[in-house]
Amino acid sequence: MAEKKKEITYITYISFNMKRQARTVTAVSEADAEKKLSPDFYTSSCPKLLPIVKKGVIKGIKDETRIGASLLRLHFHDCFVNGCDASILLDNTSNFIGEKTAAPNNNSARGFDVIDDIKAKVEKSCPRVVSCADILALAARDSVLGGPSWKVGLGRRDSISASRADANNSIPSPFLNLTDLKTNFANHGLSVKNLVALSGAHTLGLARCLTFRAHIFNDSNVDASFAKSLQSKCPISGNDDLLEPLDLRTPTHFDNLYFKNILAKRGLLHSDQELLNGGSTGKLVKKYATDTVAFFKAFAKGMVKMSNIKPLTGSEGQIRINCRKVS
Repeated sequence: MAEKKKEITYITYISFNMKRQARTVTAVSEADAEKKLSPDFYTSSCPKLLPIVKKGVIKGIKDETRIGASLLRLHFHDCFVNGCDASILLDNTSNFIGEKTAAPNNNSARGFDVIDDIKAKVEKSCPRVVSCADILALAARDSVLGGPSWKVGLGRRDSISASRADANNSIPSPFLNLTDLKTNFANHGLSVKNLVALSGAHTLGLARCLTFRAHIFNDSNVDASFAKSLQSKCPISGNDDLLEPLDLRTPTHFDNLYFKNILAKRGLLHSDQELLNGGSTGKLVKKYATDTVAFFKAFAKGMVKMSNIKPLTGSEGQIRINCRKVS
């Protein structure tokens, strides 16, 4: 049972050289931002794509409710490492050590089997046409059941390599302060508004004890009774893999309670509660805590923008047949 628990973590980010990651993430160039993706890209070449992906995601969530958070997290972690190119899906090879074993992903990134199943069905319907990167982007959108929806631009191609080092340096950890969070997101072409709205994805899923222990024992901006209730389960040492909901009340439902929790000083992660420490971010937290429509709209816009980080298009990269391997 302990081994199984070790494998499941959702939308949480393990610290790895966090000062370095805030400084060295490659900025998104204007040329990359201007690459155009289209929701109609596969209308003729793979007309059944969207229903195939949606059906696969719904089945995955039905089999395990946490998979929705996992798929959303996979897309986020993919896009923050050299762009949305499905590099996170690649297994290690003799030529490179991939992103699956990077600190933010090791024993925590999940949902690979769901993507594999969807890809296999897509290949049967339209062989060698649809990229794994596009499937992952669609799956992330379809995983937000009960939340906002958005049109997913398509036309991405898949990378032919992956980098554990880049993943360690690029994915924001749960221990970053507000300044470093802003820097990390800005380096990916994302605004402060995007930072706050996309952090709202933490309304879903679970986090491991090792990612919030320092917050509940050391931080002053945490509700005392909330911290005490967690300290009994997540002590100063041990129980590293104990799982707690990022949103204690509705961890499987996409809503705005995440922001209400932050206002009550009940954000599970240090990085969550940091959003209340800045003037502009604090105002957005308060706004989204009282206006679900505004949050949903901002989240959808943020997802569209994030999904367009440095996509490979045209003749760049390839279309993988198996998402785990370079074709």
